[in-house]
Amino acid sequence: MAVSDDVAVAEEALAAFDLPRGSALRLLNLSENATYAVEEPGTGHRSILRVHRKDYHRRDQIESELSWLDALRRDSDLVVPTVLPARDGRRVVTVEHDGVERYIVHFAMVPGAEPDENSVGTTDFHTLGCITAALHDHARQWRRPAEFSRFAWDWEHSLGEKPRWGRWRDAVGVGAQEAAVLDRAQQLLHDRLADYGTGPDTFGLVHADLRLANLLVDGDTITVIDFDDCGFGWYFYDFGTAVSFFEDHPSVPEWQDAWVSGYRSRRPLDARDEDMLASFVLLRRLLLLAWMGTHSHSKESQAISVTYAAGSCALAERYLSSDGHRLT
Repeated sequence: MAVSDDVAVAEEALAAFDLPRGSALRLLNLSENATYAVEEPGTGHRSILRVHRKDYHRRDQIESELSWLDALRRDSDLVVPTVLPARDGRRVVTVEHDGVERYIVHFAMVPGAEPDENSVGTTDFHTLGCITAALHDHARQWRRPAEFSRFAWDWEHSLGEKPRWGRWRDAVGVGAQEAAVLDRAQQLLHDRLADYGTGPDTFGLVHADLRLANLLVDGDTITVIDFDDCGFGWYFYDFGTAVSFFEDHPSVPEWQDAWVSGYRSRRPLDARDEDMLASFVLLRRLLLLAWMGTHSHSKESQAISVTYAAGSCALAERYLSSDGHRLT
């Protein structure tokens, strides 16, 4: 991903959003998209521009994400980002750059900071469980617009024949020995998910990246951000995402208990669902292993990709030894 191209696209989009030329653009995050803080000259007013990466979402899929944000603001007690439309009312602006259409969304700046990853504890995961349950409540009850369209995090598009983030076999550190272990774990995971099923009680609209890094805390206000990966998947995949990049941390069982307690404070979570949480952690781990292989530009990949395959194998061995019920 060429950062210079993203900056050029963002600068070209400024006028459409009535943002003055010369506004300072500061890169906040480079992952699927490039996210910039925009500071307007003179006033210092700040907002957020999200430049979507090429060929990831269609325009109608981005509009669908924004319609869920609208519905959450209207019909739930959750705090989510506010979309700032362009001068002509568009919420997704298209810029043609080097012959390719690029999509840009403008958000109000959200106050607060993400929880400190070096000091997270059970209270944080209890809160995250509450928030996840509230999102699931809304997703189950919301009558989506007929034109609503998001992609699926089903088996085919996760680890199957059309993997959205690539194949974990291509990741750094995956050789023949690692592949043998991960293949066995993937087969068990496939069988457990097939038994669990994709009926309406288990599979629906999810955030799909609901981790502490995507919460911004400002006093007593918590804003849930980054719905860019939202789509149709297993509801409790959202727990797998909660422990993204540290799935093998020794405190994960304790954090899982806190998350489950928080979730149950808002809505039921039966024993069958709880028994699947280890499977969703492994699913997420294999997806992220694949993701690192295709996102070498990301800060996460640059920080931990060298050791992530070995850690994934250790996690897979524990999953296999418990017949897919635990990761400890």
